[in-house]
Amino acid sequence: MLAGLDPEQRSAVTAPAGPVCILAGAGTGKTRAVTSRIAHRALTGGISARHVLAVTFTARAAAEMRARLTALGVGGVQARTFHAAALRQVRYFAPRLLEGRAMPELLDSKVRVVTLAAAKVGLRADRAAARDLAGEIEWAKSSLVEPGEYVIAAAKALRDTPYEPTKVAEVFAAYEKIKRGNGVIDFEDMLRAAVWGIEEHPDVAEQVRGQYRHFVVDEYQDVNPLQQRLLEAWLGGRDDLTVVGDASQTIYSFTGATSSYLVDFPRRYRHATVVRLVRDYRSTPQVVGLANAVISQARGAEARLRLELHGQRPPGPEPDLRIFTDEPAEANAVAARCRALIDGGTPAREIAVLFRTNAQSEAYEKALSEAQVPYVVQGAERFFERPEVRQAMVALRAATRSIPGETPLPVAVVEALGAVGWAPDAPPAGGAARERWEALAALVQLAEEYASTPEVLPIGQAAAVERPVTLGDFNEELARRAAQQHVPTVEGVTLASLHSAKGLEWDAVFLVGLSEGTLPTTYAKTPEQVEEERRLLYVGITRAREWLWLSYAVARSPGGRARRPSRFLPQLDRSGGTERAGAGTVRRTERRRTQVVSCRICGATLLAGADRKLGRCPTCPSDIDEELYERLREWRQRVAGAQKIPAYVVFTDATLTALAERKPGRTEELVAIAGIGPRKLGLYGDTVLALVGGAAVDDVCPQKSFENSP
Repeated sequence: MLAGLDPEQRSAVTAPAGPVCILAGAGTGKTRAVTSRIAHRALTGGISARHVLAVTFTARAAAEMRARLTALGVGGVQARTFHAAALRQVRYFAPRLLEGRAMPELLDSKVRVVTLAAAKVGLRADRAAARDLAGEIEWAKSSLVEPGEYVIAAAKALRDTPYEPTKVAEVFAAYEKIKRGNGVIDFEDMLRAAVWGIEEHPDVAEQVRGQYRHFVVDEYQDVNPLQQRLLEAWLGGRDDLTVVGDASQTIYSFTGATSSYLVDFPRRYRHATVVRLVRDYRSTPQVVGLANAVISQARGAEARLRLELHGQRPPGPEPDLRIFTDEPAEANAVAARCRALIDGGTPAREIAVLFRTNAQSEAYEKALSEAQVPYVVQGAERFFERPEVRQAMVALRAATRSIPGETPLPVAVVEALGAVGWAPDAPPAGGAARERWEALAALVQLAEEYASTPEVLPIGQAAAVERPVTLGDFNEELARRAAQQHVPTVEGVTLASLHSAKGLEWDAVFLVGLSEGTLPTTYAKTPEQVEEERRLLYVGITRAREWLWLSYAVARSPGGRARRPSRFLPQLDRSGGTERAGAGTVRRTERRRTQVVSCRICGATLLAGADRKLGRCPTCPSDIDEELYERLREWRQRVAGAQKIPAYVVFTDATLTALAERKPGRTEELVAIAGIGPRKLGLYGDTVLALVGGAAVDDVCPQKSFENSP
């Protein structure tokens, strides 16, 4: 049983009966250690297998644990999720607890009942809003919060509520009333029923505690207060408890999960044995080194249990940090590299592209489809299969009959999406509603990108002319993309959010979209929320066995406003080379249209998009020509008003600042500024050079010339 275990795993396996806390880093063999501990105790006569209850968070993890125990010659251990274990007990004791009444039906989903409850209190909640309300109710019940306590509890927890907290509390109360009236229970009720049965019925408590005497809890950092209450009811003051977890992988606090029970375990059980598993058998030393570098900057309670991993595999390639001018270029490069990996012998199922939000998947679905790379979407629907996207496409087709054909495409799309309740202002609160908003915002972004490449129509044999793309053209483009991405696949590259990638691993992992505002998300307001975003990146890095790519795009779309790289990324040295990151390094590879840009003042290599556009470090002094900047702003405002487009579509503020600082005098100097590509050079290049040369705004675009513009 002890053969082949490393010293730390052996310590975990042979630890004496009583409270044991196994802090297990990613890839350190925690399942092997915990199953070996159970088997060792059972085969040496310390415990009976049938008296063990091992609790996991997924049915897959429970099945794996049972299979390993069987392979070790130990049968009879109950390995189940919290919900499965509670359901089994509630069903068993229902005749006794309910005095002959039938056990209530278990709801598969809260959404339908929540929708009814919202209507009862005067709210018209669409499916996304109902999902967010259901999430709030689930958080409250998992946190042992009653409807009358919700407002204060939500304020203390800094919840980003989908409606005013008082309204959410009303929906919560109505939901509970409807549920009771219909004789149904939800999953949290089931856990509460198991707790109530043990705490309030001594005969039930005696029977449960007589059956289960030794407990193991996997992923202990993800336990919520209700699950902890059930665990304590099972224990009944006993302490033969082994918990396994990694505080650095705490990424589900928005659901009510808290790492506080793991962090406080040694204080709650003063005589506890604490074992740290730090030998990483999953990833190469290079990947492990980068993971250590990212998590070493962590702060907060979870950081107290931070583990420094030691890679045990042979050396592999250095992780790549790659910078692209825009998201389409980033997605196309990822697709090309996936194609090359597959052609080189890497199975498609061993490749994953991971991102922060599901709305980011569309660009990668398109790029992979065009590169003829099969893919599967993990934990979410494909972009064009999402209900809100299908609904939006219907609205866009209908809008071709009501919106004038000469309306600029981005404006037309925004107007059409108003019919499905989308507006280009700040996204709504609540995860599902915000995700819906972001999916529709992705359609607007597609429209902006599509409009920036006007169609060229041949005229006879002599010449060609450009015409602006119309809403009808855009609908055809969306239909084409949807058709490409609806091709069924049996096996392919995995597209997944970082949250849904937890617990999985691949040979090659692409971590994409690593820019400020995306990771960390702009919705991470508190230090605790920012730290959870850092842990998300750590989880993503530790999914890779051998090959790791990290990338971000300077702009979302060609010529768009600049963004900075994620603050969590390791910094490159000033020569543009590499910087040590623990046991590994990060290699920067410049890609097409991405040039090395140095500060024109101090000579440092510039990474952040805004800094590259300005051509200087943010700490170096600005030499902006304020008078030129104001003339450029006035000119941009006139052009935007005439073309009925947002001002930033002409040039972003960062581009105007770069122009006023760098004052290009020639075309070559103009195109050297990021955000000024061939199209914008053709549209505005001569005018901008004239303005930089001292021309007045009225000279280059007289006000009267815009009065009758379409």
